[in-house]
Amino acid sequence: MSAADEFDIVVIGGGPGGYATALYGAAAGLSVAIIERDKVGGTCLHRGCVPAKEFLETASVNRAVTGADRFGINVAESTLDFSVSQARKGAVVDQLFKGLSGLLKGRKVTVFSGTGMLEADHRVRVVDGDDAGTVVVGTDVVLASGSVPRTLSGLEVDGRWVLTSDEFLDLKELPSSVAVVGGGAIGCEFASLLSDLGAKVTVLEFLPSILNECDEDIARLVTRSFKKRGIDVVTGVAVEGHTPGPDGATTVVRAGEQRFEVEMIVVSVGRRPRTEGLVAPGVAVQIDERGFVVADEYQRTAEPGVWAVGDIVAGTPQLAHVGFAEAIVAVKTILGESVAPVDDSKVPWAIYCHPEVAFCGLTEAQAKAKGIEVVTKKDPFGGNSRAIIVGDTEGVVKIVAERRADGSAGRILGVHLAGPWVTEQLGAGYLAVNWEALPEEVAYFIQPHPSLSENFGETMLALTGRGLHLG
Repeated sequence: MSAADEFDIVVIGGGPGGYATALYGAAAGLSVAIIERDKVGGTCLHRGCVPAKEFLETASVNRAVTGADRFGINVAESTLDFSVSQARKGAVVDQLFKGLSGLLKGRKVTVFSGTGMLEADHRVRVVDGDDAGTVVVGTDVVLASGSVPRTLSGLEVDGRWVLTSDEFLDLKELPSSVAVVGGGAIGCEFASLLSDLGAKVTVLEFLPSILNECDEDIARLVTRSFKKRGIDVVTGVAVEGHTPGPDGATTVVRAGEQRFEVEMIVVSVGRRPRTEGLVAPGVAVQIDERGFVVADEYQRTAEPGVWAVGDIVAGTPQLAHVGFAEAIVAVKTILGESVAPVDDSKVPWAIYCHPEVAFCGLTEAQAKAKGIEVVTKKDPFGGNSRAIIVGDTEGVVKIVAERRADGSAGRILGVHLAGPWVTEQLGAGYLAVNWEALPEEVAYFIQPHPSLSENFGETMLALTGRGLHLG
């Protein structure tokens, strides 16, 4: 084994958790190698967050154009050329990929092409791809092999009738009718953008509500909004399969006694970890029954000197920014530096459907389930001057606080938003929750007028018992 084959950190996987590990470690002066089977950037950049948000922005522009007459701007009947949106998506992804590749090169991170397998003694073998057969050794090894879309029995992905997010993001033409199976964050984003771009959409969700991870008030608001826009939301149903019609143009989705005839099915039921072949026999890394790597709060696995970050880690949110944060925790712990572990219960969430959703901390129901007495306040965007000006008043700010013995609002437990651009407004709520702030410590921060952020300030002020507009 030559010195050139040895690194301070070897990272298996070049998605958000992996490349964040590499960049942060290299910034600290460590020698780092990444083994990536596809392209650095991972699912988020190439088949997830970024391309999906480009299509959602196309949907947003389409809404603005079709509603322009409200502002006295008369536009001839607009048409959608989805190939242009696809080309723009490709350009956005390519720009970010080149930027990331240049950044890794500038930090002197070595990138190997292929699938990495961890063997004994921190040896990592590249088992396929351009660098197949290469073996490298890391003083420490970070597992960050990412995830792939989950599928359902009876809805096998064929690229024609049944698609996951991977296939959907490469469509050349949009269908006129779609069944979105799964009403979580990704499913609601796809349902929203497809509806905005002219498709008839039906959301089929097994649980009693869509957006089950959200506060109930937020989920109800989004459900009402979807139904007003013509999106059918069917909950409490188990999809069993589908039967293509004789005309070759549609297929019938079967869910109990119900039938839904559509041109396409998009399966959006979460993601599973990509850990097959990740760890060779005899290595002590523990992988649970669902395929996730078990790691402690500092991202350490059961194998000394081996760490795990990102979507493969058991029990943590599958979010790119959580992968970033876990990477920092791992590297700082490797360096022996003080670091606070990621508190999964307080990470920020952002869902880019229309209306947008953003939240962090406990929902009202979660707080009560923990035996915490709560005080809540809600402020709808209907009275917000900026929301009225832009013509988008559908939404609400809801804050959940711990009830003090005297009945007043104490520690901020959760901040939950739905409405215009709320994904850009969550920062103040995230700080309030993670600093365990009190309403009186936050309420008197001045919010600019007119702005959407006034609702957060007003809701916090109302929790002190002296709201200006909110009782």
